[in-house]
Amino acid sequence: MSRFPEGFLWGGATSANQIEGAWDVGGKGPSVPDMCTDGTKEHPKRITTSIEPETLYPTHEAIDYYHRFEEDIALFAEMGFKVYRMSINWTRLFPTGEEEVPMESGLEFYDRVFACCRAHNIEPMVTLSHYEMPYHLVEKYNGWAGRELIDLFFRYATCLLDRYHESVRYWLTFNEINTAVNRLGCVMQVGCAKGYEGPINEVPDRPQERFQALHHQFVASARVVAYGHEHYPGLQFGNMVSMAVMYPLTCNPADVLLAQRRTRNSSWFCSDVQVRGTYPSYARSLFAERGVELVLEPGDEEALRAGTVDFFSLSYYMSFCVTADTGAARAKGNFAVGAVNPYLKTSEWGWQIDPDGLRYALNEIWGRYQIPIWVVENGLGAVDKVEPDGSIHDAYRIEYLRAHIEAMAGAIEDGVDLRGFTPWAPIDLVSASTGEMRKRYGFVYVDKHDDGTGTLARSRKDSFYWYQRVIATNGEELG
Repeated sequence: MSRFPEGFLWGGATSANQIEGAWDVGGKGPSVPDMCTDGTKEHPKRITTSIEPETLYPTHEAIDYYHRFEEDIALFAEMGFKVYRMSINWTRLFPTGEEEVPMESGLEFYDRVFACCRAHNIEPMVTLSHYEMPYHLVEKYNGWAGRELIDLFFRYATCLLDRYHESVRYWLTFNEINTAVNRLGCVMQVGCAKGYEGPINEVPDRPQERFQALHHQFVASARVVAYGHEHYPGLQFGNMVSMAVMYPLTCNPADVLLAQRRTRNSSWFCSDVQVRGTYPSYARSLFAERGVELVLEPGDEEALRAGTVDFFSLSYYMSFCVTADTGAARAKGNFAVGAVNPYLKTSEWGWQIDPDGLRYALNEIWGRYQIPIWVVENGLGAVDKVEPDGSIHDAYRIEYLRAHIEAMAGAIEDGVDLRGFTPWAPIDLVSASTGEMRKRYGFVYVDKHDDGTGTLARSRKDSFYWYQRVIATNGEELG
């Protein structure tokens, strides 16, 4: 008997802004990522208010999936994908986000993408907003701080549901919505960066507007889910959170309480709202701690209750240790926070590798909510070497994913209802966190480099053939 249930959906995940390119083709408007320069793990990428002619903006070409999607989806099918998690580029349909009707050219592009998926028997899972907000809405409304975005997003989202409800069964509203709980979510998640130019990690942080913006996203998500349930009852809607397990560094009760509080605030806060339909009891202390006085309009609470999600989805890359000891050694690397865990290895970008943390997280999610779960991002960013014969021996990526798939199998044995796995990312793409190409995740190598050069040719890594065997055996052969 397989350790994974019959019908388990294996696949991979990407986002439009990190792969499509063609950033201004067909009247497409600039999104927030299109205004972000390249960067490294040592030097954060910048956001600019206008395009600097001599500066590299990695998403402008990305890996040119816009012109090559048929080749890429064929490669996914060759691996045996059952599902492909992708996103829609909001500004390819509504260039500023304020248009009354979408551009038909944008809709026709996604018509072709979904037709290609169907031709290969791949089920699309669509993220409505994966860090792809129109930059115009940042300039005019300070992003989601403006309540106007609720209606604008609803128009965009329901346009997609009306058009694609027969092509797409699984929908996610906001990617990693809980990044807005912390400062790093200001730019990419809620767009509260009106008029700001500079490193994305130095944007002025105003928790009041950030949490108000997050509330607007909760309401928008709930309204879209309720619309989908009413008009297309066969569709399934999920939330999506960045799940980072937080362990107390020691058995000091101060560390245990700190880990509990940070886990609630970072991991559970958003999902409690989207799964349960109401703000959790500890929101009061969270808001007091951040100096936030949330403004709710009439009907907001009813909307949250009416628009709860059907399944829980998560990204999982690493775990953290937290401690009240200010002298403890700190983890290093972008997005790596907390104290060093002496039992774990780290990636080249300083992310602590913890497969057991995924099993722990899945059990905690299932115990808390008891709704179906998807792992929709998990993978290893690493520097790959192309051998003289063109081969790429990425045993380190295989080792990482093997261990995490074993952890998922363990969670299923524990009783968790896990439905699918879409690792990040099946093909090399622009890193969201740093803007690099050298931080590669894919099973498919793309000849594209940090300076923007490269032929864009695709080639298969060792992990391509390994994952092909994993899917063909439903996770039995992890070799």
